[in-house]
Amino acid sequence: FPNWIGPQRFGSGRAVTAEVGRSVVQHKWDEAALTYISKEGEYESPDVASFREHIRKHGITQEGLELAPEWLGYERRMTEHLLNNPDDHIGAFRKLPNNLQLMTIHALQSVVFNRTLRKRLEQGMSITTPEAGDLVGRLDERGQLSANNCVLVEERTAPRIGRNCQLGRLSVTGPLPGREIRTCKGKPGELEESILAEMGLDELNWEIEDIPRLTTSGTRRSLTTSFEEFTVEAAPKASDDSLGENWNKGPVEGSRWHPDGACLKFRFTLSSGSYATILLREFMRTPLNQL
Repeated sequence: FPNWIGPQRFGSGRAVTAEVGRSVVQHKWDEAALTYISKEGEYESPDVASFREHIRKHGITQEGLELAPEWLGYERRMTEHLLNNPDDHIGAFRKLPNNLQLMTIHALQSVVFNRTLRKRLEQGMSITTPEAGDLVGRLDERGQLSANNCVLVEERTAPRIGRNCQLGRLSVTGPLPGREIRTCKGKPGELEESILAEMGLDELNWEIEDIPRLTTSGTRRSLTTSFEEFTVEAAPKASDDSLGENWNKGPVEGSRWHPDGACLKFRFTLSSGSYATILLREFMRTPLNQL
């Protein structure tokens, strides 16, 4: 099935990480900080929504800080920093944990990959059988891609490589771009380059000089993945006091889940790096923000 990168990589309730990452690689630190603080999210509580709206309309103010709930720690620390250092947007961004800073870059890479995968499907290009210009990588016995040893497919080698892809030995890949990005050639390469151009990333070197540890070399990722040991069974309903707030509220307008459908248990194994939420969506067909 398509090896989409799951919604949790982007922030399923507030898809902010990739947007912040784009500003970071473009060295637009003011946009990066303010986007993280103020971007609107779905189903946010009224106090959080009011805080973010105030920042969007009025910028960084003391009143805005007072509107921020205490538990909104990252945003509060960033806002406090900008109140004391109005021009230090890099310093405000650094108030985020190091792993979250890096996640913004990874999320941006993931958007490029997902858009590449989507465009191949929209154009009727195979994601399982390579064509000339594709980059394919070897899969080990656990389904892990050897991304450092990808091979360029040529017209003369396409039939042989295609057979090995069907046997699960090789896999067609898509880009997770970076400083040393290697794109495909031919039609697949034109598609990848068009995605980067559409996103305004085609002329970037992915060097983050202000925070060097955020610089990434880039890599390749399999366009497809597989699952094993798949079973489905009925499951007893859990006690009400062990269920979350969303369950107790029930389906809201626009949602596509039903309590009766929640009493199923799926079991399966995936290779590392693949998302269980994506496989489940192949069966549930729910919007990504409901996974």
